[in-house]
Amino acid sequence: MIISMTGFGDAYAEQDGTHYAVEIRALNNRYFKSVIKLPETVSGLEPELETTLREKLGRGTITFILKMRIDSADAAYHINKAALQAYLEQLNDIPGLSDPARVDLGSLLQLPGVCQEPRDDSDELAVHGPMVRDLAAKAIVKLLGMRQREGEGLFADLMRHVALIADNLKEIQKRAPFVIDEYHKKLANRVSQLLSKAELQVNQVDLLKEVAVFAERADISEEIQRLNSHLQAFENACRKDEHAGRKLDFITQEMLREANTIGSKANDATIATHIVEIKGAIDRLKEQVQNVE
Repeated sequence: MIISMTGFGDAYAEQDGTHYAVEIRALNNRYFKSVIKLPETVSGLEPELETTLREKLGRGTITFILKMRIDSADAAYHINKAALQAYLEQLNDIPGLSDPARVDLGSLLQLPGVCQEPRDDSDELAVHGPMVRDLAAKAIVKLLGMRQREGEGLFADLMRHVALIADNLKEIQKRAPFVIDEYHKKLANRVSQLLSKAELQVNQVDLLKEVAVFAERADISEEIQRLNSHLQAFENACRKDEHAGRKLDFITQEMLREANTIGSKANDATIATHIVEIKGAIDRLKEQVQNVE
């Protein structure tokens, strides 16, 4: 069964004073595109997360957001006392600076090397990596579940349009044989009217030849058969293939091609009315399949 490209999944956890929140959003896109937003301390996880999202989610614009809040004392930056002392000693050596102790402390803390992160990046990845991976996996499962549910609704909607096309195609198939007979009658009447004043008679052989040419030119049986085949292929792809988006898009293009050909060859107002309904349904199919993964 087809699945939708749109979806949302999230997961939350707390461990050793750290709160984690993962959110994943998926929107329509012809290709795969990822937007990954991570805290700076765990930014090294981005390539790994992108690979996971690509493998699990396929097409779509995927936005991955990780939020972390550390409530423990381990989150505090370390003050490099030796570096700070070195700065103060240099200030004392500056001639004319009478009271270096009154220098703004906030400015001193911003000097290079004074405030240092509690751990380097490798430590952060080792501490937070397992939890982030676990939450990402849980959020992906929730997103896939939502995609599945969206896909079921999408399938039902697509099948309604397929049924509408099939019903109109049946009416066209019923109407097609009468088009030739009506053309024969109209042609014969028109020729008779034109020749009646001249007291001439139309050659029936020539008339039948003209009707035969029209019948061959207006024959839409092959187009009807191909459009029926496309409808069946469309439904089969929806039922059997989860990742049928591109295939369905191609089939709808072929459907539209056959519908246009039927409309141009049939040369009949009743058939033209049904073709308008069919093309409208195909356009809706084309819109909807853009949501299929």
